[in-house]
Amino acid sequence: MKHRILALLPFFVFLVFFAGAGIISGDFYAMPAYVAFIIALFIAFLQNRKVSFDEKLKIVAKGTGDVNIITMVLIFLVAGAFSGVVSAAGGVESTVNMGLSLLPPHMMVVGLFVIGCFISLSMGTSVGTVTALAPIALGVATQTGIPVALCAGAVVCGAMFGDNLSIISDTTIAAVRTQGCEMRDKFKQNFFIVLPAAIITLVLFFFTSRGFEASAEVGAWNFVEVIPYLVVLIGALIGLNVFLVLFIGIILSMIVGISGGAFTFMESFTIIGQGMTGMFEISIISIIVACMVSLIRENGGIALIIETIEKTVKGKRGAELGIGILVLLVDLCTANNTVAIVMAGPVARDIADKFGVDRKRSASILDIFASVGQGLIPYGAQLLTAAALVGISPIALIPNLYYPILMLVCVVLFIFFRPQKDNK
Repeated sequence: MKHRILALLPFFVFLVFFAGAGIISGDFYAMPAYVAFIIALFIAFLQNRKVSFDEKLKIVAKGTGDVNIITMVLIFLVAGAFSGVVSAAGGVESTVNMGLSLLPPHMMVVGLFVIGCFISLSMGTSVGTVTALAPIALGVATQTGIPVALCAGAVVCGAMFGDNLSIISDTTIAAVRTQGCEMRDKFKQNFFIVLPAAIITLVLFFFTSRGFEASAEVGAWNFVEVIPYLVVLIGALIGLNVFLVLFIGIILSMIVGISGGAFTFMESFTIIGQGMTGMFEISIISIIVACMVSLIRENGGIALIIETIEKTVKGKRGAELGIGILVLLVDLCTANNTVAIVMAGPVARDIADKFGVDRKRSASILDIFASVGQGLIPYGAQLLTAAALVGISPIALIPNLYYPILMLVCVVLFIFFRPQKDNK
């Protein structure tokens, strides 16, 4: 038992360095996550002297060579390429302005939430959505007297909707690949869990913003620039291969951007490269974590976690809740839901196999619980970005973050009350 507890030391080393640097500096992004992971991996290599260094290299090579890890990294890069080129082609601005132009004045706060949902679903990035919409939320609040925290809260809620569901979101990609399920199956499972939360959130924003006549300056928009987003979204939903869908989206975005004069043919490749560069960090983290988890598994650490959960939970429902709590705790420590999923994913998959939990269910639960944490912690990138752009404290946003709270309620109800065979 003692030996296997020590096998988990790399996890704790990572948390001490990463969280410690954040606490000391007041900035949870002061230390790059991959630096902390490299330190933790070094500790993992020092453990278990019965296994030679060359054997350990073979173990980590096998772990990183897993088809799910390689596929995940490749999807990260292609998704980054699409996000970069479609944004450069004007897709983000047109989507925002189109949504604002179609909204009646008294629905502006509701509209910020709905537009946030669509943009994040299309872009696959919650921080990017917040960056695009938060200045507009500030303008709405300034012109109408609606509390700025309410407007910004609507933006963050919408951003977390797509962060959790988008097929090009790094969190979704990580959840699907670590659990070994199909993107379409995970989306359907996930969507029906969080749909009630989204509807109730919309209603809450409608009633909390009543009595204000909102307005906002709307810029020009071009529906053609929105088409690549729609094609990618529809293609994913009908079950096309994710690589095919993203490549089609990239080509369409290049055509739109070049024909509209946003960039030249040669410039498009630079833009694609910049988009891929934005995904390098999470790709490297995924590889390092795969190495570290391989050594931890070899030393018995993963088996210890599974046995501990097995002793404390009963049946599939308990296992599903255990998976959710595991990734939520990791997210609270790392302030990054993608990193949390990459770290907890392999353990969650083993737990799911042990208790007979469907892979699409474990992927959905992983992604939702991680998004709940990320959408509520005041030191996460989403709340910090929103707060900085509208000039308030991240703490002031929390009372208006209805969606992450309702997501948690919905997923817990789903776990305990949804009928499932052979449940104990």
